[in-house]
Formats: sequence, C-alpha cells, structure tokens
Amino acid sequence: MHSRKPWRLAGALAAALVLATACGSSGTDAEPAATRVFAADNGKVAIPADPQRVVATGYAVPVLIEAGAKLVGISSWKRGLPMMSAADRAVYDGLAKIAGEAAAETNYEAIAETDPDLIVVGVPMPVLGDLDMKRLQSIAPVAVIGPTLPNSWRRLSHRQADAAGRAGQLAQSKAAYDKKAGELRAKYADALGGLEFGHLGAYGDRSAGTFLREFTDSWGTNIPQDVGVKYYGQVAKKGGGSKDVSETPSLEELPESFGDADAITYTLQPDGEPAPEVQYVLDSELWKRLPAVKDGKVFPLRYTEAATYESAMKTLDEIDRALAPLLDK
Repeated sequence: MHSRKPWRLAGALAAALVLATACGSSGTDAEPAATRVFAADNGKVAIPADPQRVVATGYAVPVLIEAGAKLVGISSWKRGLPMMSAADRAVYDGLAKIAGEAAAETNYEAIAETDPDLIVVGVPMPVLGDLDMKRLQSIAPVAVIGPTLPNSWRRLSHRQADAAGRAGQLAQSKAAYDKKAGELRAKYADALGGLEFGHLGAYGDRSAGTFLREFTDSWGTNIPQDVGVKYYGQVAKKGGGSKDVSETPSLEELPESFGDADAITYTLQPDGEPAPEVQYVLDSELWKRLPAVKDGKVFPLRYTEAATYESAMKTLDEIDRALAPLLDK
C-alpha cells in the first residue's frame, strides 16, 4: 500500500495523570485504575497509564512487538515479516489476529474477545473511514497513531510505544540504531562526499508505463540519509503524504529524472530480487544510458520500507553491503 497520508503531531505526549475510580461489582473496595490523557490523532484520549491488554493494528504492530508491549491481539502485518527477528516472529505468530492487512478487514468480535484495555490503531487518518470507530471505542479506549511522511516512522514509533507504556524499551533500540548509523556515516564520509543520488522505488506501474522516483525523506531514501547519502531534487507537485517526496513519471522521463544523478540506489524485494516494476525499468535502454549506470554507480537495497528501529538495523546492513564498492574507488 503506497498511499500514506499525513497526521498531525498534536501537543505534548505526556499529559496530566488522572485517577479514574473503578467500582468493583462485588461491592468491595477496588484499586483505582490510573489513566492519563494522551494526545492521539483522534484527539485527547484517556488511556491506561500502564496498559495490560493491548490490541495493535497497522504500523503499530511491529513497533509494539519489538517494544515488548503487553499485546493480546494484532492485525496481520505480512509486509514486515521478512524484517522481523526470530523472537519477534514467534510473538507475531502466537498472537490472535483480529484484523487483516486492510483496516476494512477488522473483526470487532475478535477484538472484544481479547478484552483489551487499550487499542492502538496504526493507520493514516483517511483510512479511519474504513473503521467503525464508535464500535471500537465501545470496547476500549482507542488511540489512533498513524503514519504521515515515510520518514516519520521514528516519531510514530515513539508515540505508539509511549501509548503502550514502553517508551523506555524503544529508547534502547533507537540508541543502538543511532550508534550504528553514526559508525557507517563516518565509514563512508569520504566516499560519499560530493555525490548526488537518485532513488528508484518499487511502486511504479508497468501497465501505465511509469516508475517511482523517490526523493529526500521517502521510503527508500530516509535511512540511507542517516548514513550520509544525499538525494537531490524534489517532486514537481506535492500531493500529500508520500506524494510529497515521491512521484511516478513515465518511463520516457528517465533521462530527465535521473540524468543529473552521480549515483542511483534502487529498491529490492526482501528476497534480493527486483520487483517486476523495478525490473521493467532496469531492462529499458533509457536506464542503461544513464550516466550513473554507465559509471557503475548503481546500488540495490533491500529492506527500504523498514519502519522500526530494529528492522532499520537490517537496512543499515544492506546499505553497508551495497556501498562497500565505493571504498575501493
């Protein structure tokens, strides 16, 4: 799914701590349940201060698995399986699936059966129209925390982990990622100096004769940027979300789009092969005539859609592998 629309980062994430009085049905005194007001995409929501039974959907699924949230149900997240560790995959496989890949494939009865105390919906705001929000809110507090620009996964994952009470765990993953990215930035500083890159993404449309050109802060570019790769240019017309940082020109526009690139990265599938939409471009004569291609400065990358710190560590490994030939020149 290529469409990823904006959400707004509303206010401070930490709000006033509120004590909600819980009434025990047996008539005995019960411990008050601590809640807090959380600034979600769907407004200010009273959520548990320490959630014990969390349901996650969309982009919140891999984040909260990695952060060790107390999950009782998740939506399917097949696109992220190749980037999961063995331990995280085991957690994923063992959790009840309460929704499919799309928001419209939500099973409300299955969610209710998990008896959640928090539901974290990780989809863009425009997709909420596919959900029965009133029905969800009748089950448990709902915090919508969805994606915007592709590079926003860093802020997004922090907010999702914070809602689930696992911000501290996420901080450890971030520190490890920042350390590794910094080491690679130093390693390739001289080799990358002065080079301007372009990126060929995987969401072109062969039937329409188009390719995906990604610019700064897009899916295929934002993690290489942390290593010091510089991407030039910008979209001709911003369309919101990922369309602010990528566009789909016709194949005939390859020379105009990539002609000034000193080097080009392009997206591979997790199996290491180009998607048909990418292979379509690689096979074209126009591609073969590009200066960067003639100079041998073309670098294929796997895991370009990583959207968590742990999965992005794999992307860093792939960037290191792909750029290694630059050190020999």
